Amino acid sequence: MTEARWVAVLSIPEGGSAAPPGTGPDAFRLALLEDAYEVAAGLALVTAALVLDPPDQPDAEAVTWPGTPVVRASGLPAAFAALHGLGAAEAVVLAGDAPDLPPLHLGKLFRALGSAPAAACQAAGGGLVALAARLPLPEWLAGALQDVDLDTPDALGRLRAAAPKPGSVPQGPSWHRLRAPADLRLLDPGLEGWECTRALLEGH
Repeated sequence: MTEARWVAVLSIPEGGSAAPPGTGPDAFRLALLEDAYEVAAGLALVTAALVLDPPDQPDAEAVTWPGTPVVRASGLPAAFAALHGLGAAEAVVLAGDAPDLPPLHLGKLFRALGSAPAAACQAAGGGLVALAARLPLPEWLAGALQDVDLDTPDALGRLRAAAPKPGSVPQGPSWHRLRAPADLRLLDPGLEGWECTRALLEGH
C-alpha cells in the first residue's frame, strides 16, 4: 500500500527580499511561492499543502488551487504534527522561495525515507531547501526542530548531531533558494518550470 505522502510549501513572509529593482517585493514573494507550490502540486501520488507561519496570509492562500489543505503552524514540529493529523505518513516541508526546484529532488527525499526517519535537501549558502520526515516525528527530531528551521545555517549538521545513530538524516541533492538579489543568477532560463517568477522578471 502506498504511504500517504504530502509536500507542504512553507510561505516565506520575507521572501521578497530577493526582488530585483523595479519588482515589488510582495509580488515577487508570491511568484516564488506559487512556483514552489506548482512543483509540489505537479507530483503524482502526493498531496500538496500550504504552511502559513504567521497564520494570517490571505495573499499566500490565493496562489493555491481550491481545496488545497492549509496548515497554520508555528515552527516545523507543529507543521509536521498538523500534516500527520491530516493523514500524512510521510511529509516534506519545502521552502517557498525555491521556485525552480526539480521535482526529482523531492522524489529522492521520499525514497530516502524508505531507510531513514528523515532526509534533507541542503541549500546553497546554508540552511535547507526541504526537510522530509516519517510521521509522527521521532522524539529526537521533534526536539531538535524546536531550535532548527529551514533558515538555520547549520541545520543539517545540528539535526545529524541530535540523531541517535549515523545515517538518520541522509542528504539528497542540494539546490538553491532565492534569498538575495544575487541569487537570481542561479535561475536557469533553460530549465522548465518557475513560470510565475520568469514572467515577473521578464516584465522588468
